Amino acid sequence: MGASTDYAALVADDRVHGSLYVDEDVYADEMERIFTRGWAFVGHDSEVPAPGDWVTRRLGREPVILVRDRTGKVNVLANRCAHRGTTLCWEPGGKSSSFQCTYHAWTFGLDGSLKGVPYPGGFNRDKAGLGLDRPGQVDSYRGFVFANVSGDAPPLAEHLGPGGAELLDRLCDLSPTGRITLGGGWIGHRVASNWKMWPESDNDGYHLGWVHASMVKAAPDTYYEDTVLGGEGGNSSLAVDHGGGHFELDFRPSYKAELAWLGAPRQKVAAYCEALAEARGAERAEQLLWEGPPHAMIFPNLFLGEMNLAIVEPVAPGATVHRHTAVQLEGVDDAFNRRLLRQSEAAMGPAGFIVPDDAVTAERMQAGFAGARADWAGLGDRGRAWIDLSRGLEREQVGEDGRRRGHVTDETTNRAFWQHYRAVMGGGA
Repeated sequence: MGASTDYAALVADDRVHGSLYVDEDVYADEMERIFTRGWAFVGHDSEVPAPGDWVTRRLGREPVILVRDRTGKVNVLANRCAHRGTTLCWEPGGKSSSFQCTYHAWTFGLDGSLKGVPYPGGFNRDKAGLGLDRPGQVDSYRGFVFANVSGDAPPLAEHLGPGGAELLDRLCDLSPTGRITLGGGWIGHRVASNWKMWPESDNDGYHLGWVHASMVKAAPDTYYEDTVLGGEGGNSSLAVDHGGGHFELDFRPSYKAELAWLGAPRQKVAAYCEALAEARGAERAEQLLWEGPPHAMIFPNLFLGEMNLAIVEPVAPGATVHRHTAVQLEGVDDAFNRRLLRQSEAAMGPAGFIVPDDAVTAERMQAGFAGARADWAGLGDRGRAWIDLSRGLEREQVGEDGRRRGHVTDETTNRAFWQHYRAVMGGGA
């Protein structure tokens, strides 16, 4: 498989083949076509608030450093020395005036330029040509930093499209200043599953009552009862394909009270409500308090889990790190942000109700496809290792905005991911 793989044959409108989760060549192809030639989320500029602040991330297989330099610019730099390739930063984050390699002590500035070489008598190269590698394009939207390694992707605005930008806007507008921050710390779950299972699972409205039964029993009065657990006739939430591989579970139609998404009445967060009204005006603030944040995916690796944010980090065909943090709002009191942090720990943390359950399910899926081969797909009625994604296909509706909508339990979101995947992997996006 790989460069010669017929992705159109393996990704149909209503099903996909299990070999896409386990094949080594497919994984290598994804790292090139999606994470090298396309845009991927790196981090948020609030993670590096001052010059010298840095965090380490991965762009597919490429280890990178997100760092703010002395001019205030946020850079994305390869996390490897330009001399012999030694990893520069081993910690998840820190503060430095420069980056020095532990092998031969070459020193690089926060902008990636080569600053110093020990024993310069034996060095006669131009330092300007030996800076740290960097992605061909780096851009941001509302503080969210994205990078395109190859440098030849269309602009970030085209990648996000109206749908992706709207989803980020809906989250950021909940802050009185229009800015979120990601200062609560990250927790990473390493899971023995393919990375593509996480965009699927994080936005699957069909599994909650079974996979997360313990959450339903332990916290029976959450808003999920109204938005997801009501069955096909008991709620009006939607699964939405925003185009470009971006999609969401839209809970807004099912909310029965303002701040349902927060799980707190107005009197408990009065200071936040007042700050939002002062910043946005009473009418807009009321709309935001009712609608809340999105539950959505920005292709390929950014999950907006309401007041949580996650990065899907591919490691190998059968290994993924799902890294999450609590969204914090700028311009609110500390008590409000502490509430968001505690809620995130309960839902997403190692002892939480959601990610550990999803991790077990993903690992069981991965095990189920362990022997899947692409040549099993072309056996007609005897085809093996297909997964069905047809739920709700016949009842989807396309709105005037061109976005496809189905019932919250329909596989509209999964089809949105896979159809964009097929276009990208086939070279047609």
